[in-house]
Amino acid sequence: MLRSIRALEGYQVHAIDGDIGSVRDFYFDDEHWAIRYLVVDTGAFFSGRRVLVSPVSFRDADWSTRRFHLALTRERVKNSPSIDLDKPVSRQHEREYYRYYGWPYYWGFNGAGIWGGELYPGVLGSRPWVEQHQPEEDKGDPHLRSVREVVGYHIQGTDGEIGHVDDFMVDDETWAIRYLVIDTRNWWLDRKVLVAPHWAERISWAENKVFVDLPRQKIKDGPEWHAGALVNREYEARLYDYYGRPAYWQDGDRR
Repeated sequence: MLRSIRALEGYQVHAIDGDIGSVRDFYFDDEHWAIRYLVVDTGAFFSGRRVLVSPVSFRDADWSTRRFHLALTRERVKNSPSIDLDKPVSRQHEREYYRYYGWPYYWGFNGAGIWGGELYPGVLGSRPWVEQHQPEEDKGDPHLRSVREVVGYHIQGTDGEIGHVDDFMVDDETWAIRYLVIDTRNWWLDRKVLVAPHWAERISWAENKVFVDLPRQKIKDGPEWHAGALVNREYEARLYDYYGRPAYWQDGDRR
């Protein structure tokens, strides 16, 4: 099922032996367009420290009570490697994080899956740890971005600006980002449309813009989406047919 990522902010994160805190933000990979980490505000639990939680550690998600259940103890999360979330999360930090939990790395694989060659993050967590020798990278990983940072970025079409990023629609099993929710209110009153992130030509972090290879009128005339409405396969099929793009679910590909 596809869910609004902004609607997931504030969800409680629950360890095996008690609460940890609430979701404050998300880090996504702008190369594969997948949510890689939840940023959890622990409040008084861990002296106000914010921690990263990967979907790899999920036991299940209770959508009715707005709670994520982890297959980890509070102590395990508390002792995870400290990361300064006011700075870019480097690949070196990610290595330390994955090594601490004993999970294989999700990066460095090609193929159908976005989680170390797998479709689902939980499968990656069930694999045994194997030391993976890769060149060290001390600089911040340019592919990890904050959802809060990107919400508000302008969308640049081939013939001008269209609107701004208002939200993301994410697959709640694979954690792949399926769509950017574009708010066009400054151009067309109270109209929101969905655009697949893989249709973006590039992102300019300096300009706070996402460039897509679609003209303004084409997006304006596209299938409208109403905030809060479910994004079902019927709507997705109409969207992809309208833009003449191959659908991501064809041939069983759920990336």
